[in-house]
Amino acid sequence: MINRFGISLKALAAGVAGAGAMAAFTFGPQIVLPADARPIKIETPNNAPVSFADLIERVSPAVVSVNVVSEREVGSLADMERFMERFRDMPGFEDFMDRRFGEPNEDGEREPRTEEARALGSGFFISADGYIVTNNHVVDSATEIQVVLEDGRELDARLVGADPQTDLAVIKVDNGGKDFEYVEFGESEGLRRGDWVVALGNPYGLGGTATAGIVSALGRRDQLGRSSTYTDFLQIDAAINRGNSGGPTFDLAGNVIGVNTAIFSPTGGSVGIGFAIPAELAEDITETLIEDGRVSRGWLGVVIQDLTEDMAEAQGLDAEGGAIVADVNADGPAADAGMERGDVILSVNGTTVEDATALTREVGALLAGSTNRFTILRDGRQRTLKVKVGERPEDPYSEPGASESSDAPAEDAEGPLGARVAPLDEATRESLGLDAGEPGVVITELSDDSPLRDSGMRPGMAILEVNGESVSSAVEIRSAIETARERDRSNVLLAVRAGEVTTFMTVAIDGQE
Repeated sequence: MINRFGISLKALAAGVAGAGAMAAFTFGPQIVLPADARPIKIETPNNAPVSFADLIERVSPAVVSVNVVSEREVGSLADMERFMERFRDMPGFEDFMDRRFGEPNEDGEREPRTEEARALGSGFFISADGYIVTNNHVVDSATEIQVVLEDGRELDARLVGADPQTDLAVIKVDNGGKDFEYVEFGESEGLRRGDWVVALGNPYGLGGTATAGIVSALGRRDQLGRSSTYTDFLQIDAAINRGNSGGPTFDLAGNVIGVNTAIFSPTGGSVGIGFAIPAELAEDITETLIEDGRVSRGWLGVVIQDLTEDMAEAQGLDAEGGAIVADVNADGPAADAGMERGDVILSVNGTTVEDATALTREVGALLAGSTNRFTILRDGRQRTLKVKVGERPEDPYSEPGASESSDAPAEDAEGPLGARVAPLDEATRESLGLDAGEPGVVITELSDDSPLRDSGMRPGMAILEVNGESVSSAVEIRSAIETARERDRSNVLLAVRAGEVTTFMTVAIDGQE
């Protein structure tokens, strides 16, 4: 019998029945394995819990809901004022404005008013006498704080201290002579991906909610922006939602191995990507807050970046790791010690600096007012600077914001790298927060194929240096590029000013004028 593929089924059956005398027919894709390949065998873990009920029952009395009342500013016209003016002649417009934005003052301006706002979060007792850990963003600007215990009791709490940099806070309630059930911090350093975790909290006001999952990843840093400057987060897939912030994540022994702080979600709800502050950091910060009410960190007064391979190549450096100084605060400790833009910081008190984040944490751990040794690389030579670090301000950052145009006159000639540039005038220097007379050029125009555009630069931004040399004209930029080519370098390192922040970026010069 012949089937529709033209193959004799009888012959096929005979061939398959043979002991390898002929190759068997196969249909569909074939998988060829190496001779020494071994299949991955999955076995049920012998320590997998049948239930988390005993664990949850044991730790639940220490977990609380945190209810916060705060005041927020509302009714500010902000950028809407020009838009609202077009309706001024309409009947009832002024009454509407008075109700919505308040009555104008003597100068005819409407001052913003405040209204009460409420927030929900979670927390947990870490002592019998009533100290509770939660998130800073839960209690920030609070006028009233109330905690709700598992047994339904509602107690007023006061803020002991908060640390916005790690998003941790400590509050306290009066124990009334009766001890509270509490939990203790464990260790997160020994955790592995796949370890079980249990999260408790108050999601959406549903107090006493427990969820379970695993550790999904360790050492998450860059995903949460500035809030991760001092924190390498644990990523867990136990469901965390709004209201879980400040709640604990437990290991199977009932130890707190993390403080829930954030979620990554396109929907606003849990999608299985949550972040917790590791226990070791949380314990150190909370102990400091209880003792001092605040966390004091060392401050250098510089803007820093990771030293990339391209940056090192552009300057002919052999440095591996380190942080490059993009800008120096004129009134900061680094400037007083002689540190300059373009210096590469290699170590602090003998401890090697791997990258910018490591440097920030190393400096943050220094005592304000203490003198410390910084090993730097400048002009290819190592130097040691003694820096008396200051105390870190609450907000040491300046937000970059490049202008899209400039009133500075453009140079006659087409600038290098597909850009027209003009010398900085005093008005532009002032707008960029630069010192009077500081050299540099402002970009006035970029071609569509400019490598500067590809690197994120825009008109209104300034170029201050090329490969560590100050530039004040297109001619000087071209000269620096030619020098780099003569030294067989494929990139140049630019010190770029955007808003009031200086950063470094590399630009490829192969095939560029």
